[in-house]
Amino acid sequence: MREKSIKTALFCILILLISPSMNVKAMDSMYTYTYDYFGEAMKSPDAYTPSYFITGNTLGIGNFKDPQGVFVKDNTIYVCDTGNNRIVIIEKNADQFVVINEFSEFDGDTAVNSLAAPHDIFVSGNGDMYICDTNNQRIVQIDSQYRLVKEMHQPQDETIDPSLDFFPQKVVVDRLGRIFVLVKNYNKGVLVFDNKGEFTGYMGANTVKFNMIDYLWKQISTEIQRSQMVQFVPTEYNNIAIDKDGFVYATTSVFEEYDLISDQAKPIRKLNTMGKDILIKNGYFPPIGDVEWGDAGGVTGSSKLVDVTALDNDTYYALDRTRGRIFGYDNQGNLLYAFGGLGNKIGYLQYPVAIDHMGTDLLVLDTKNLGITIFTLTSYGELINDALEEYKKGNYDLSAEYWERVLMFNGNYDLAYIGIGRSLLRQKRYEEAMKYFKYKWDDNNYSKAYQLYRKEWIERNISWIFTIVVIAIAAPTISARVKKIKREVSEA
Repeated sequence: MREKSIKTALFCILILLISPSMNVKAMDSMYTYTYDYFGEAMKSPDAYTPSYFITGNTLGIGNFKDPQGVFVKDNTIYVCDTGNNRIVIIEKNADQFVVINEFSEFDGDTAVNSLAAPHDIFVSGNGDMYICDTNNQRIVQIDSQYRLVKEMHQPQDETIDPSLDFFPQKVVVDRLGRIFVLVKNYNKGVLVFDNKGEFTGYMGANTVKFNMIDYLWKQISTEIQRSQMVQFVPTEYNNIAIDKDGFVYATTSVFEEYDLISDQAKPIRKLNTMGKDILIKNGYFPPIGDVEWGDAGGVTGSSKLVDVTALDNDTYYALDRTRGRIFGYDNQGNLLYAFGGLGNKIGYLQYPVAIDHMGTDLLVLDTKNLGITIFTLTSYGELINDALEEYKKGNYDLSAEYWERVLMFNGNYDLAYIGIGRSLLRQKRYEEAMKYFKYKWDDNNYSKAYQLYRKEWIERNISWIFTIVVIAIAAPTISARVKKIKREVSEA
């Protein structure tokens, strides 16, 4: 009996010793991956790791309620606490986050001086705040002293149905003071206001999609039947962002899934001043989030990208609401890595609505867990950034060295091989570059390297090539001349 008790006690101790280590292991690393040429998901070391989780309670101001927008300027975070009708301003000092102000009202000559369900905010270089005051159906510009500068309401324009409600959802402003606004149920693109608040038109309207059968049927239908059919209208964007160069990024999640791989859906767009999409897409696949998807955990369908943020190093990060993931891309459209997932652990998301960055840190606002998760680069992620940065500066040798170090962390990382190849290509080491591109099925860069290698080879060997060509051309003439001489000698 005593022996049995001892065995039971030892077994319990063993369980207590094992359980904590299992828990730590489960929380040790997030799931990070990339895709190879064949669309297979490849596990990767973590490029980002969660470092902070901020809530209204941890800040001492009470829980956020249905927060919808976040904006970062330098070391200051602006949160649209939509359900509480307030803007919360948070400052980062070292490793501490402190609320420096929260406001629901402002000064100024207007009928309503309070906010109603603010959905988004943008802060300009001079500190002016542009707020989508959604339920008041306006955009307000407020200076740093919380005084009204101007407000923008529904434009009086023939292209806008006056019977529609004007519910602004997202706003960004460029260096010229032009204001770009997304409005709920407006599907003609991004509304543009000048720096005086005057409406100037639309930018980047989505392509109209229609079914040919429906189109033909409309041609033979009566007016009443046509009025009852679904209208052929462009789909609307769900978010916008602006980069350091003034280009507007827009995301949409309204498309047919079969249009993704063929790049017909275009869930991320980079719009120039003319509204043309100039996003570079030289990766294995277009920037669409996941390139394969199933129904694990009851989650189905493709990635639904609901926001994007562009860093100063020309990389950009897209936020996927379907599976709570973040997809990082370089300026060529190559997938750097994807990470995250759905869950209630630190670093996982439940219903993300917005993403922004502070330096290289990524901040994700989640309206379900009522907080902001901050992700920080790991040593592995920093090496990738360093490799991209040195290549951009023209330090191709150094860039290749960083890629070599990346391969020490992850020998299956395709972009490292391609990065080394690109560095060799810039150094005019074409034959070596071809080997790296061929190894990772990079047809475009391989073709460039091959053309340059062939040109270099011809230039290097032109003298004897020219000699051979001359001899080949002259040989028949010389041969005929010799034969003629022989024949004349023979006859003589």
